[in-house]
Amino acid sequence: MKFLKWLLICALVLATALGAYMWWVVASFDTETLPANHGKVAVELYPGMPAEGAAPRPLLVGLGGAEGGNAWASPAWKRQRERFLEQGYAMLAVGYFGAPGTPERLDRISLDGIHAAIRQAAEDPRVDAGCIAVIGGSRGAEAALLLASHFPDIDAVVALVPGSAVFASGTQAMVTPAFSLHDQPLPFVPVPWSTTGDLLTGNLRGAFETMMRDTAAMARAAIAVERINGPILLVSATRDEAWPSREMSDAMMQRLRAHGFAHVAEHIVVEGGHNEPLDEFPRIEAFLDTHFARSCR
Repeated sequence: MKFLKWLLICALVLATALGAYMWWVVASFDTETLPANHGKVAVELYPGMPAEGAAPRPLLVGLGGAEGGNAWASPAWKRQRERFLEQGYAMLAVGYFGAPGTPERLDRISLDGIHAAIRQAAEDPRVDAGCIAVIGGSRGAEAALLLASHFPDIDAVVALVPGSAVFASGTQAMVTPAFSLHDQPLPFVPVPWSTTGDLLTGNLRGAFETMMRDTAAMARAAIAVERINGPILLVSATRDEAWPSREMSDAMMQRLRAHGFAHVAEHIVVEGGHNEPLDEFPRIEAFLDTHFARSCR
């Protein structure tokens, strides 16, 4: 009995200490000062090998997810990157956090900074500045949809396992949004204390499902996909363990229909988990060729 009593006391002390630490992390986080290197991005332009005198190429902008770094410039994405180059695109790989010279965390990332890098790449004579599509996965899909909803020179979007709203930053405190516009934080879905258990055990989907029950916050933070100036392809997963990408994609399709969206919008639902849609690139390539690249010719 003494052992059980001391074990219970130790557990209570640890729980109290953990709770105090978590409260301190949240209370002490600086929500006013923008992160170091705010607005800075790391980019790599792959113009392909256009023949002399060939027309400029449509530009695909690749955005990675919560892993940070510059995913589309990495060896892991080399094969798909080269396929896009072979199909006549130029490609801009953008690292918007977790890469040298960029913000350390996914915290109030400047959409303006990403857009400025896209415009600079579009000045390259090998790039068709009037034909720009963005492709992103997970939190990068959130970024891609936000970019296209705020900047009308984005002509198409491919969003893999996307979110339908702006969610919290990837900081320990999670009290700021992941993205900002004109140096102002965007409205976002807050992370309630009730998600603590799921977050500590790695149940990310459960945490996001709890956040999404705040329907008022979801409405305030919803991405205005109806403002996108071109075709949209959403690719979601039925058993997404990271967040409910299928449900959020369904919500975006419903929003597009409700607003009478004037462009093509498709939703591919893939059986499996968060990474399963990565096997759907043949269908993604076909969508881009039919609804984006042909309009550039």
